[in-house]
Amino acid sequence: MAELLLPQRLQERISQHEIDAVIAEAKGALLGDIKRSAYIYRVDCGGCNACEIEIFATLTPVFDVERFGVKLASNPRQADILVYTGAVTRSMREPAMRAYAQAPDPKIVVSYGACGCTGGIFHDNYCVWGGTDKLFPVDLYIPGCPPSPAQTIYGFALALGHLGQKLKPHNHVEKPGELTAVISGLVPYSVQVALERHARLMAGYRYGRRLVEEFLHALEAGGDNSLTSLDAHIALEEDPRRVEIFESLKQVLLSYAIRA
Repeated sequence: MAELLLPQRLQERISQHEIDAVIAEAKGALLGDIKRSAYIYRVDCGGCNACEIEIFATLTPVFDVERFGVKLASNPRQADILVYTGAVTRSMREPAMRAYAQAPDPKIVVSYGACGCTGGIFHDNYCVWGGTDKLFPVDLYIPGCPPSPAQTIYGFALALGHLGQKLKPHNHVEKPGELTAVISGLVPYSVQVALERHARLMAGYRYGRRLVEEFLHALEAGGDNSLTSLDAHIALEEDPRRVEIFESLKQVLLSYAIRA
């Protein structure tokens, strides 16, 4: 009997899988400091299971978070990153704290989802403690109800960056006579400190500093018309969040000017 062959269009063609150059570069940057995979242990403190579904979705071939070196650990003693989901209920308070105590240092604590970050809609329930930060310090918040797999991967990438910083900390010891670099000679140093603190609360530690530098350089560019120059700089800004931060920094600056 002659062999029955499938039409060419129905025959499966197996091609070699090649990692995209952008993905390879991102993976190298994320794992450049720790030189190994990072293990995540998930702690369900009392959620609806939606966050767990999204976390497991990131492990599927569609999103494949393991390509970035992120793997799930079976117990907290093997974990580098602790991911807390759900509002912290009274019955889960002790298990959550035991998982934190058992994870080796340095470790990263992630509050995942609206309930993990703040307690969510259950924040004022009689049997809920609140968000994870009510029990111990949190390094990273991933908000959402639930966060999407894309948000999850982005959050895990940030967690890897935090882990690299904790594994290889750089401590600076101030030398006698050493002075802190001043961004601008136009604005008093005490006002610059206030602007930095405000910007870092709104935009994070590193990016907040960059926004203050940009803010003060826009002031200096105007000379005697510094506020006019700053307003022109804000008017050209297209990102509404950056506009909001610059306007807020302007109000902080004006409040110090009124006091003076």
